[in-house]
Amino acid sequence: MSRDTVIFFLIICIIVLSLVVIFQHITFRRGIQEKLKQITLNLSEILDTDSDKKVMVFTDNKVLMDLLGQINRLLLDRQRITANFRHSETASKKMLSNISHDIKTPMTVILGYLEIMRLHSPEDTALIKVEKKAKQVMDLINQFFTLAKLEAGDTDITISKVNINEICREAVLDFYGILTQNDFQVDINMPEKDLFVQGNVDALNRILFNLISNVIHYGKDGKYLGIALYVCGNMAYIDVIDHGKGIERAFAISVFDRLYTMEDSRNRNIQGNGLGLTIAKNLAVQMGGDIYLESKPNIKTIFTLQLKLFTY
Repeated sequence: MSRDTVIFFLIICIIVLSLVVIFQHITFRRGIQEKLKQITLNLSEILDTDSDKKVMVFTDNKVLMDLLGQINRLLLDRQRITANFRHSETASKKMLSNISHDIKTPMTVILGYLEIMRLHSPEDTALIKVEKKAKQVMDLINQFFTLAKLEAGDTDITISKVNINEICREAVLDFYGILTQNDFQVDINMPEKDLFVQGNVDALNRILFNLISNVIHYGKDGKYLGIALYVCGNMAYIDVIDHGKGIERAFAISVFDRLYTMEDSRNRNIQGNGLGLTIAKNLAVQMGGDIYLESKPNIKTIFTLQLKLFTY
């Protein structure tokens, strides 16, 4: 065999070996990429669904096996932290509910004695002020008690077929006196045909009371209250609108937080204790709906109550 032939065969062997190495490298990379994609998909599903599962991908690659082990350790720690947080949160809510309930009893007695004293001294200015403040404290306790029960899941909200047109009309009528006294322009836009939603009458009355109170006390500069009822898809929407000073975008996300307070915000209820909108949102969510806020300061502020339409 000639020297040139040997060299030719050696070159061919080198080329073949190189192609084999390149092929194996590409195959290995593709295999690793596929495994990493599976890990990413599994991890994304676990995080999105808040599942207790572990990331399970079968591989004989030691590096990937070590990576999976560390990921599953982190998931286990996350699950423990979440479980402890939920337990603590539930315990805190129940404790708040119990404390609110325990405080209500002595406050009721105090109000009773104040009422008796007022009967004997109806013109006593100091006594009138004390009674007014005591009633505000009692109202705050009731708000805390209501919110604590809602968050602890101790409130039984019965869902039934509700005529939302009638609820809106009654809500505006309840505020008719104070609206006219303060020269509010009132616009009500509702369909002639009654709409029925899945809800609870008491809960809906309370939500609209809080939203309209919010307009009167914190949107009063605009002297305007608008109520718009409409349907989109299988949902009914109620817009409560005012033209007051509004809420800056940076703070709008926090208005439904419990006890959120800010000098220029309007997230407080009629006594300004920071619970009115929190309670309203909780009630809406428990009825399968929600409340949203859109505000352009000094132009228009809209609180939108979303509810499920009643289906036969």
